[in-house]
Amino acid sequence: MTHEFAVRVYYEDTDLAGFVYYANYFKFIERARSEWVRSLGIDQAAMKANDGVVFAVRRVEADYLMPANYDDELIVCTVVERQTGARLVLKQTVLRDDVPLFEALVTIVAIASNGAAARLPANFRRDQP
Repeated sequence: MTHEFAVRVYYEDTDLAGFVYYANYFKFIERARSEWVRSLGIDQAAMKANDGVVFAVRRVEADYLMPANYDDELIVCTVVERQTGARLVLKQTVLRDDVPLFEALVTIVAIASNGAAARLPANFRRDQP
């Protein structure tokens, strides 16, 4: 299942050349991941409070394919590539008119409040394909 999240490029997102500043793609995909988790009915604040577990990005492999520009309407697609008991690997693609501009493979891990690895909470594992 693919989750789609719409993003509009604002002036503040661009660099001197008028393109989306490279680091802002990470903001776009972070927002998309947060909305994807929310769409699954998972409250991350409650997950932290009730289970003592939070998500952390462990690894990102990113490819910048083409620039996005001011006022572009973009779609961030998020797909689960792999899942274990404590780790998710997500493929996230930023598209403009179905043309890929940016792709990332993002590894998310579950961690306990002491920073140690933790299992994904049961409600999260149950909701995944």
